[in-house]
Amino acid sequence: MQEEEVTGPVLTTLQREFLSTTIEMKSGQIDLLLNKRDELLKSNPNKFKKGTDLGEKERDIVKGKLVNPGQEPNPPSQKPCEGAEGDSSPTELDDNLTSTEVSFCAFRNFGKNEENCRYIKHNLLSPETGIENMIDPCHEYKSLEIAHKLDPERLKSKVASEVLRFACACMNMRSNGTIHFGIMDKIRGKHRHGEIIGVPVRSQVDFVDALDYIERCFKRSNQQRDARSCIKNPHFIEVLDKEASEKTWVIEYDVVPKASIVKDKLFSVGLPKFSEKDNKIKLEEKVPYQRVGANTPRIPDDDLVLFIQSLREKDQQREEAESSSNQTTVECEEDQKRKLSILLTCGKTHMDDSMFYIIVTNKFHTEHLSHMSFLLNMNIFCVFDFDPDSKESGLCGKYKDNAVNLHFLDDYANNGQLKPSDFVDSLQLFERPSWIFCNGRNNFPGGEKPCDEMVWIQNRKKKLKKAVSLICNDILPRQSFVVLFLLMSDIEQPLVETFHEFFAEMEGKDYLAVISESKKNYEKWASFAQVSCGMSSLKEISIVEMPLSHVDTTVQSIQLSKNQPTRTLPVFNGALCFLKSVEEAMLDSLEIISVDQCDNTNVDIMIEEEIQQIERNFYHGGKIKWINFWLSDKQKCGNIIKRDAYNETSTILDRIKQRHKAERPIESVNICHQPGSGGSTVARQILWSWRKKVRCAVVKQSKDITTVCEHAVKLREHDERDKDNCLPVLLLLEDRNADYIDDLRRELGNVIATQKRNPSVLCFILLICNRSNKPEKMCRESSSQTVAVKHQLTNEEKPLFSEKLKQLKLKFEANFILTFVLWNEGFNKSYIEDFVKNLLLKVDHSSLTTRLIRFVALLNNYVEDSYLSVSHCEASLGIATYVERVKYRAFVDQLSDEAQIIFIHLNDESSTHISSIRIIHPKLAEEILTQLSAIVPQSDIAMDLITDKVLINHRFARDELLKFIRDLLIKRSKKSSGDSVDTAFSPLIEHISNEEGDVQKAVDLMKAAYLALGKDPYVAHQLARLLYTKFRFEEALEWAEEAKSLLPLDPFVLDTLGQVYKRWFYHLFDTRTPSPESDIKIISTALKGISAFRASEKSLTKEAVNCCSYYGEVDVGCRLLKFLSEVNVFSNNTGKSELMQYLLTDYIPEDVKKTWQGFHHQLKGLQKSLCNALECISEDLSYFQTNISEEDEKLDARDPEQVYNPKKWLRKKSAVYAELFCIISDECDQAAESDSTDIASQAEGLSPFQRQMRIYKLGGGNFTSILSFLFDKDPQRAGKKLETIIEMYPENLTSYSLEPTELANYIVCQIALNCTLPGSSKLLSLDRLQNLSKRFNTKGKNMSGPSALFLLSLLFWPESGDKLSSAHAQLLLSAIEALQRLFEQKSLNTRRRKLLTHFFLAKPKGLNKFVHKTAIEALVKGNLSERNLKWLGGEVWKNEEVMKLLQRVEGWTENGSLFVKGGTRDGKIRVHPRHSASLPNGNEQVTFYLGFSFDGVVACDIQVME
Repeated sequence: MQEEEVTGPVLTTLQREFLSTTIEMKSGQIDLLLNKRDELLKSNPNKFKKGTDLGEKERDIVKGKLVNPGQEPNPPSQKPCEGAEGDSSPTELDDNLTSTEVSFCAFRNFGKNEENCRYIKHNLLSPETGIENMIDPCHEYKSLEIAHKLDPERLKSKVASEVLRFACACMNMRSNGTIHFGIMDKIRGKHRHGEIIGVPVRSQVDFVDALDYIERCFKRSNQQRDARSCIKNPHFIEVLDKEASEKTWVIEYDVVPKASIVKDKLFSVGLPKFSEKDNKIKLEEKVPYQRVGANTPRIPDDDLVLFIQSLREKDQQREEAESSSNQTTVECEEDQKRKLSILLTCGKTHMDDSMFYIIVTNKFHTEHLSHMSFLLNMNIFCVFDFDPDSKESGLCGKYKDNAVNLHFLDDYANNGQLKPSDFVDSLQLFERPSWIFCNGRNNFPGGEKPCDEMVWIQNRKKKLKKAVSLICNDILPRQSFVVLFLLMSDIEQPLVETFHEFFAEMEGKDYLAVISESKKNYEKWASFAQVSCGMSSLKEISIVEMPLSHVDTTVQSIQLSKNQPTRTLPVFNGALCFLKSVEEAMLDSLEIISVDQCDNTNVDIMIEEEIQQIERNFYHGGKIKWINFWLSDKQKCGNIIKRDAYNETSTILDRIKQRHKAERPIESVNICHQPGSGGSTVARQILWSWRKKVRCAVVKQSKDITTVCEHAVKLREHDERDKDNCLPVLLLLEDRNADYIDDLRRELGNVIATQKRNPSVLCFILLICNRSNKPEKMCRESSSQTVAVKHQLTNEEKPLFSEKLKQLKLKFEANFILTFVLWNEGFNKSYIEDFVKNLLLKVDHSSLTTRLIRFVALLNNYVEDSYLSVSHCEASLGIATYVERVKYRAFVDQLSDEAQIIFIHLNDESSTHISSIRIIHPKLAEEILTQLSAIVPQSDIAMDLITDKVLINHRFARDELLKFIRDLLIKRSKKSSGDSVDTAFSPLIEHISNEEGDVQKAVDLMKAAYLALGKDPYVAHQLARLLYTKFRFEEALEWAEEAKSLLPLDPFVLDTLGQVYKRWFYHLFDTRTPSPESDIKIISTALKGISAFRASEKSLTKEAVNCCSYYGEVDVGCRLLKFLSEVNVFSNNTGKSELMQYLLTDYIPEDVKKTWQGFHHQLKGLQKSLCNALECISEDLSYFQTNISEEDEKLDARDPEQVYNPKKWLRKKSAVYAELFCIISDECDQAAESDSTDIASQAEGLSPFQRQMRIYKLGGGNFTSILSFLFDKDPQRAGKKLETIIEMYPENLTSYSLEPTELANYIVCQIALNCTLPGSSKLLSLDRLQNLSKRFNTKGKNMSGPSALFLLSLLFWPESGDKLSSAHAQLLLSAIEALQRLFEQKSLNTRRRKLLTHFFLAKPKGLNKFVHKTAIEALVKGNLSERNLKWLGGEVWKNEEVMKLLQRVEGWTENGSLFVKGGTRDGKIRVHPRHSASLPNGNEQVTFYLGFSFDGVVACDIQVME
């Protein structure tokens, strides 16, 4: 019945069937039980009223679990004592007394004055007791809840009456005893018997003076003297009550009737009573008292003779009891070493990094600091330190060899409301221990100052509470950490408050531990801590009176790894050097692999099973760890196979390192691998085997490039004398995009150049390990330094893997080294299909475990590096994880056999350090999902996942799960990222839409995700895209508007609103049936689209990307013009001319005057808006390179050509735009292209607008289109086209007034023509172009655009050795400053994009003094990736032909800026270094190559002058 939790209330309702089938009782027993129960219910029906149901702890009292050691639970006495205060009638529980949880307090140790003893209000003492063995005291309670208010005289008489009566009884019974005042002696109202209530004490003297009645109340002087000897002075025990405004106390009198005092004596006492009538104290008759059970009655006269006769026996028993108690007893000491081990390891055989430790401590004394080595070896998450001097003279200062982050409680306030993962990053919480000064710091100019206890509780307690809550609820999951309290000095309240907070947040004492060398400190601390945790529970988690030196030795003996104050690195001369752990911690963007990596592992305490688990985890599909290599080298487990890719990579590295003279200071080796093919293992094998030859490190994720570069340089130069002769650093970068790698390479190169390092010395090798579904293709593009890793084994690898499999099968079941088995099978598709089919035959498809498999398979198949936290899994399975002290295995135990085969456990691999699971291999996840989705479609699996509130709202790793779900729904596949195909939507959405053929399910899924992700605007944005591609335009419009309401300034969101109208307009255009109504709807939709795109263009903020909405405006505008030309009113022979008249003048045809009334204004502004949009696109492409980041790529709704080849798109659209406005026939165009002799005469007959359209059509309408001629592989053809464009301009430009934009385009055509056909007769001299360009304004409201300012900087830059006139110098300086100002404004509205440098300063004169970038690229040899590498690594500037062509410019650095002389005596021009890190430190004279860009003039290859 105990197992079935049959309590009293349950028993009252039980039926015969339950007792028979569940309890399996016999019928006779059942009849007896039910009859007795029914009789009891009938005889006392009120006994089972509300309030009598026992709580769990009260049931435990009945079972004897929660009483104090040595105390038997006696039933509460309901019989009133003689003279008891209050009503003497029997009482029972008040109906209002509910079965709230109760806690018990231990008695003060009898006969001892314990200054640290305290009671907790409302806790219970064991019931009052009678005589047991004369030594163990009997106990009597008096509440004094009314009497404590009496005046002193009445109070003293009341107390004396109770004490002397009880003492007289104890002396007569020869038994020790204690009478307690402030304890409930009966059940009354909501109070229980034995409940600690405490009473206020006005004066302790009153309770001491109450004993003065001894002389008045006992017979004769000898009895008075004996009573004085036996009755001890009162003990005042403080009652702790968080809600009380005044202190209350329990007052206890001990009675010790020693045999030598009371032998052969009978004691009688006359109790004092205050007579209200006479207003004085009167003494009752002197009578003897005895102890009967828990009561103290007088000895009846009839029994007096027998009682006196029994005294001799009592005296003898007392003497024997005293003799027995005085003998030295050998107590069985608990095994403190074993207890300490269990507390710190949570039941494991040793301590390792699987658990974090939180240390809470007060001041360490000097003698303690030499015994704290065990802390250095612990995986400490944070330290709550209450010693303000800890940094100077305490524990923190002793910890100086280990890097820590110093914090205050304010740092944990998280007032910025950061997400947990962002908060962790901001404080670097998992990088190094966080040392929290909880009571300020001395000798520190900022931050908090120390304060006393009361001020701390008032001002800082709430901060501590917030910090503890944040750590326990948002950062570290339950059961992943132990909180260790070190009581090293006198206890103060703040330390106790910290215990209360952790106890509350961790919901109990599990994973709490206490160490106190001083028993006194512990007892004081425990007396306060018992408010939260009972004394017996505190004892279970405490190590007391164990010397700290013993603690240190004991803990170190169970630590798997010792903290190495130093690790070793190779040096250039072949020796080794030390790297201190504090120095290493400062290089926290790198995971450094030392020569003695893992040598601090205490392999002797590792059991064989643990070693096998490490090995098995790898072969089952886990990520390889350094300990795997180390154990293999120590021959503790089998060798790890080196694949062919390892040998190839190692050969490439050998070739690079052994070159006598390095080709470049920064080399790179690429490992391209199919997901799950072992590429990461190969990369780590390389680092392991090369760690003694070079310095090796892994670049951690989420670290910015500047920091990584700084740390990599420090690692290279550490403890090396000659900075030019250092071992190179081998840096592993995993799954980084090309931009990150390029920027890192450039940053490292700049540092090398700045430090004047020898360019022929190898400094860094980037080992780039990236996933790719087509690694062979990547290998072909850069075969010399790229290695491909595939799933299929080579012929050389197959026998190695086959032999290894045989060895592994001797140790492990094949199912638990599954990834290695699949490798041996070459990841054969049919093998995987059969394996999964057989596996799924055994699963229960309705079970929660199978549901979990579906979720993980879905995430793993579609989202790279996805996982599900163990905490989420347990929540999904409904597993309670609160297991006493031992590290729980509840999750693993609940999994089916099949789930245990396919899941791999990841230990703290996420940024939040939360344990998680994934399916062991991507191929397996794909096949599992495929087969499971035959039963439950993927759309239903995804919907089940997204609508599971338990998972979505689960606290730990919530941000990560929501990110995975977001990627699942909106992240597209891109070949550029290594995916197999390009997709318009996420692969899951495309699968549901195409494979399942159910667009509505995809829509419903995204709607559900929108809500689950907290109304994510980007999900709404993608849903709008999905809907408009399916021609559901009204719904698409709703969701686009919804996204806009959430992100009203985001250009991508606003662009999508325009895209809805654009696609709607296209659809109406393609499916139209000519009618006035249809025409109006089409025009209206198009104009709404243009308005939406314009709103996006005007919304540019710091978060904006580029002018992508201009593309949409041009698309819609050009298509609208085409539509207008086909409308009936404009479709006749003169229609085009009439349409142009309508669009460009005030003319309005009568047929549309009324029907198009709302459109006239917008339509007449169409030409200008299109021209402006094309110019804006051209300007943007002139500033920036055309590559797009991965983040932007997944949000960009533009057409592929607009994204990936915008210059080509711009040329095409410019031609389409011009065609629509151009009235010259196609025949004339063809003639012009074949023979330009007649072009001038044709141009003379054209209006300025028609000439402009003609130039647009020929490709000369904007800066970008003109310069794109320079990329033509046939310069002659490009030159002829440029000549044709130049012919369209008037001959005498000096007297002809051109628009500034037209004039700028003309000058660009001249410069481009000089680059393609240098001897062309159409070319003007530099002087003439300079004179023309003087029309541009560099200041004021009418300042010219960036292309004009760019031309001024180009044309007026002085030739080698020339000095500028004052006017020209001022014009040049003004233009460059204006360019820089414009760019600064534009840069506020752009994400970080790579700037474009168009021209470089060359040595020749005239127009030949500037060379386009294409001319330099032509001098750089190699395939595309090799050429890119040379640009990034700066090798281009070392090319001899380039050096002959370009002019180096002299300048100087000043206060972190770079300048050149500005043509006048005192003038100087600021030059932007293309890469800021390339600037030398300090003020230096430098030389560099000068580039011309839309952000000003820029410097490349900066070199300090010798």
